[in-house]
Parts: sequence; structure tokens; C-alpha cells
Amino acid sequence: MRFCVLTIFPEMFDAFAGHGIMRRAVESGKIRLEPVNIRDFAEGRHKVTDDRPYGGGSGMVMKPEPLAAAIQKAKSELSQAPVVLLNPQGRCFDQEMARQYAACSEMIFVCGRYEGLDERICEAYVDDEISIGDYVLTGGELPAMVVMDAVIRHIPGVLGAEDAAECDSFSAGRLEHAHYTRPAVFGKNQVPEVLLSGNHGAIEDWRRESALLRTVLRRPDLFDQKGLTEPEKKIVQKWCRRLEALASD
Repeated sequence: MRFCVLTIFPEMFDAFAGHGIMRRAVESGKIRLEPVNIRDFAEGRHKVTDDRPYGGGSGMVMKPEPLAAAIQKAKSELSQAPVVLLNPQGRCFDQEMARQYAACSEMIFVCGRYEGLDERICEAYVDDEISIGDYVLTGGELPAMVVMDAVIRHIPGVLGAEDAAECDSFSAGRLEHAHYTRPAVFGKNQVPEVLLSGNHGAIEDWRRESALLRTVLRRPDLFDQKGLTEPEKKIVQKWCRRLEALASD
């Protein structure tokens, strides 16, 4: 998969591409990350990419000419790539969007700065606007990294286990189950015995219940998106019987 990132701070992506899963994906040739400096397309001695907003107000707005030229150059090389603007006013990014974008062979990200982009760029060149949450950052570079990180996890061969991404939180509309590793006893707490039993069926049942409990306690809103499965209904019915027993004592 090929990522082209349009930014006025291309050096920010050096560390991102140089560590962890992203580095391995780049070295294996599964990912190609190309930061492009928008200033290279600006005119004049100082390569200015921003100007004062019409109508007055605080802050500066990114000029349309450098952005248009940068996007046109990127599209000339990645003709099938969607142009994605990282924007706090965009639709909120989630796991399903990451899965959908992983099916693309190429993507172009536009990292805004200052008060935002000239609206004519959005109207003429942008295919999608993505937000990573209801808050404002100083630029689109960090959101672009977040989106790329989430997307590449769905590309076959990037993660060690082929089903690893499908087990992540939100992949099935649930949070992921609790995790434990050595030592078996840490302080006064012990790993659940079922995880030491070697009984894979029992372990799977425990993980399903753990995931359901975490979702109920931490993100009950997820049930509005996906109702209970039959195995989950049995777990909830078991909980109800336990609660009734406690209430009757």
C-alpha cells in the first residue's frame, strides 16, 4: 500500500516510519510512505503557505495555490488514491473505516495547519474528511499517523498472526478481552486459572465473557451498534441468575 502525505512538516514522519510495525511493513515492501513538503509548491522567496482570512478574525488559513499544486502532483502519480483531509470537522474515524481503507492500494493525506484550509480546496480536491475525535490539534500530522497505523494493521502480512487485527477491540463491536502474561502471580493477584488449564474451549469461553463484561462496563454504547450474539445472551442470562441469587439472599 502506498501512502502520500502532504504536510509542511515532512520530517515528523521519519520517526513514525522508523519504528515498530510500521518500520517492518516499510522494510518488507508492504507499505510505502512518502511525505511531501507543501512548501515545495509555494512561490516566492519565503515559500509562504498561509495568509490572513478574508473577513478578519484570528489565525491564518492555508493558501489554495500550494495545496492545489501538491495534490495535483500526488494525483498524477497515485491516480486511484482517495484524497483524505485530516480535519476535526470530518466524520469520526473508527475500526470499520480502517478496514475499508485497507482495501485501497494507495491513499493521499492532506495535513492541515493553522485555522484550516481554504474551503475551495475542500470543494475541488478532497474526497473524504476524517477526524480522530472531538478535539482540536495543531495540525493533521498526528491524525494522519493514527489513521495509517490503524489501516496497516488490516493489510495481510503486516501483523505476525493473520487473525490478529480481527481480534482487536472494536473489530466485532466489542472491546477486547483482558490479557495476562508471566509471572502467574504478581503481587497478590494471580492469573485466572482457566488460562493455565490448557483447555482451549474453556479459555475461549472465558475470553468471550471477559470481552462482554469490559464492553458492558466501559463502552455500553457499542451495544447500540451490534446486539448480543447467541453465546453472549447465554452469558448475560448466567449473570442474571447470579444477580437474582444474590438479591434473594
